[in-house]
Amino acid sequence: MHYFTDTHTHLYDDAFSADFGETVARAAEAGVTRLVFPDIDSSSRDAMLECASRYPENIFCTVGLHPTSIRENWEDELGMVESHLSGRHRWHGIGEIGMDLYWSKQFLAEQKEAFDTQLSWASGRNLPVIIHSREATAEIFDILEAHRGEGLRGVFHAFGGSIETYRRFDKYGDFYVGIGGTLTYRKSKLPDTLAGIDISRIILETDSPYLTPVPHRGERNESSYIPIIAARIAEIKGTDISAVAAATTANAENLFSLTETKKRI
Repeated sequence: MHYFTDTHTHLYDDAFSADFGETVARAAEAGVTRLVFPDIDSSSRDAMLECASRYPENIFCTVGLHPTSIRENWEDELGMVESHLSGRHRWHGIGEIGMDLYWSKQFLAEQKEAFDTQLSWASGRNLPVIIHSREATAEIFDILEAHRGEGLRGVFHAFGGSIETYRRFDKYGDFYVGIGGTLTYRKSKLPDTLAGIDISRIILETDSPYLTPVPHRGERNESSYIPIIAARIAEIKGTDISAVAAATTANAENLFSLTETKKRI
């Protein structure tokens, strides 16, 4: 059995409310025994923590304010994140944070400030970050530049950039690329980019229920599809899936400080 970690899955989403347990069980059957839950905002945080509490040896949570959740009440939301960071819960990272200018530029300044603040919290607490970047690469780089030398580490979630983009952000800290279902899409340019990125810098993710890999595209995504992504990486790298499983699992363990459990669910 190959063991995998899905480093970015929203299994606490309403899309899984009817079959959450069965979805986690399917992931375990596929060898995906560890799941990282990225936070969004206060509207779903309780659901995230409740779902995680059912499988404490297998599910690990991060906390953060997603850029698309930055609206008029963003300061209150950010304050709640800070309160949680100061609480007793063990968080495995700060995320999902970053910038998203695809849906709206209305709160551009506020997105920048929230991202900058959360990066400072991460460096001060020695926590990794999960960075969301959509049509905001230049803005992301500007803010990362201000934090150069602070020992930042983390992952660029749903990475879809060029090898030049990868080489640039790699200068700002200890960063991995999160690779998911888009790698399997027919018109994806990721295979060419991934050929130039060492396996030691890659972690697996689904972003479920979104970004479903081929051959399930059009369906709800879930963590049990991680081996599909791993198999495509193995093909690109000219290796076997066991090597990809071992490397990406070790990478996830290192980044998010996960326990070594492979407990069957």
